[in-house]
Amino acid sequence: MCGDVERVFKRRETHQVRCGNVVIGGDSPVSVQTMTKTDTRDVGSTLAQVNECAAAGADIVRVAVPDMEAAEALRKIKAGAMCPIVADIHFDHNLAIAAILAGADKIRVNPGNIGGPQKLLAVAERARERGTAIRIGINGGSVERDILEKHGGPVPEALVESAERALGYLEDSGTGNLVISLKSSGVRATVKAYTLMAEKTRWPFHIGITEAGPGVRGVVKSAVGISSLLTLGLGDTLRVSLTGSPLDEVKAGRDILQAAEVAFFGPEIISCPTCGRTQVNLIPVAEGVAARLRDIRAPLKVAIMGCPVNGPGEAKEADVGVACGRDGGILFMRGKVLGRVPEEEMIDALVRLAHEAAK
Repeated sequence: MCGDVERVFKRRETHQVRCGNVVIGGDSPVSVQTMTKTDTRDVGSTLAQVNECAAAGADIVRVAVPDMEAAEALRKIKAGAMCPIVADIHFDHNLAIAAILAGADKIRVNPGNIGGPQKLLAVAERARERGTAIRIGINGGSVERDILEKHGGPVPEALVESAERALGYLEDSGTGNLVISLKSSGVRATVKAYTLMAEKTRWPFHIGITEAGPGVRGVVKSAVGISSLLTLGLGDTLRVSLTGSPLDEVKAGRDILQAAEVAFFGPEIISCPTCGRTQVNLIPVAEGVAARLRDIRAPLKVAIMGCPVNGPGEAKEADVGVACGRDGGILFMRGKVLGRVPEEEMIDALVRLAHEAAK
């Protein structure tokens, strides 16, 4: 699981939903999800990517199920997976049923394109029989036509009405074990939709910004949206949707949770941006220290500052740190100066100090 949760903001009270061996909601840690980029019908490559993501820290991995061959492939993928598997379904409710029978731990269905309430309820019946969780995945690009016409477009109120409609069908049929998402490619619309929906249900939320984009742009957009929700106490599981590697999604998700002080996975590196006072090449120092602290799981704050001005003073909340100067660096621990080390020994000395502080 994601690590210890530190309650900085009051988290919304929700039901607990089980997805394989991961519990979503309640007082469980906020879990990190990603989605494979492989052809699900290719069991070998898909399973390899699933397990690579799990090893990198993904708690749950979702796979696309575009046809029956992909649904059947889930049997072997599920059998070898190191984490729970979610089947992503659009358009054909029979694929959802096949995925449930193949052993998916959770299915994502889109009420806007699944084919109407009767088909949704047919899926729900199988899910109840098998104990499979269901994510009601509302997407701004596929809200039901009558709801779009009523609201004039995929505005937050339209996403919420779509979710309420599907939730009503499912709850009336006795279906539980539900997770809700209301995703838009716009940060403000997404945050408003979840905020409105939070007043209407206690089912947990899967949060994220859909189609966030590639690289830094996508990470920034996702971080703004997801952290906004987390600071409001909203969000029980998340996915950072990037045009790129699922491993990047996992890393970004964990980094967002740690930056928001919702979960901790290891040391937080505090390093200055450098300026004209910097007298050493700080970038390789920061990168070298970060790379060698990956085995530490304690929530340490490790400061790497470019000059004595930004040493124990500006980084006084750090557990350990170094303030670099012309003749090496000044080591400090919890605000206390320990001594000077030569530049060539700074990385080794700070890494040793961090391991000592982590004990």
